[in-house]
Amino acid sequence: MTQYNKATALDLPPVDPLPEKTQKYFDVCQDKLGMVPNVLVAHAFDIEKLNAFAGLYNSLMLADSGLTKLEREMIAVVVSSINKCFYCLTAHGAAVRELSGDPILGEMMVMNFRSAPLSARHRAMLEFAEKVTKASAEIEEADRAALRAVGFSDRDIWDIANVAAFFNMTNRVASATDMRPNDEYHAQFR
Repeated sequence: MTQYNKATALDLPPVDPLPEKTQKYFDVCQDKLGMVPNVLVAHAFDIEKLNAFAGLYNSLMLADSGLTKLEREMIAVVVSSINKCFYCLTAHGAAVRELSGDPILGEMMVMNFRSAPLSARHRAMLEFAEKVTKASAEIEEADRAALRAVGFSDRDIWDIANVAAFFNMTNRVASATDMRPNDEYHAQFR
């Protein structure tokens, strides 16, 4: 089995050997990304949980949506910034830099999305994601109406809420386990 850096502060080594399907997934990651993201390695002690995590992530972040991949990554970064999640800020900050082609935007998103030159659409989307993170019980129809006013459909609102909620969950797990981003993320797309 490939040796992986310790992904978390917990002593939960990946299943060895990995099931064939999981190894193929890790091999695809290695080929496409040049690494296996530590978030996957961290989950690999329990293949059922890894599959559930990867399935939900892939559905929310990669499947067809009215949201672009960049918009979904922007949500991930804003939520992670609020939650101060080192892993997700590093990994998804790199994705924003890559997808936008703008390293300055990526850094602004990590630090304070309000400092970035955003469209009204993106500002409304990120303010909604912020409210999902800080005060979801206070969301009301006016918040959804603000999204509709800048062109988001009800399906898009569903996707914004789900991406924000997913990263709130993963931020908490990553922080609680001291999950470490792969070193490669730090220098990417700058």
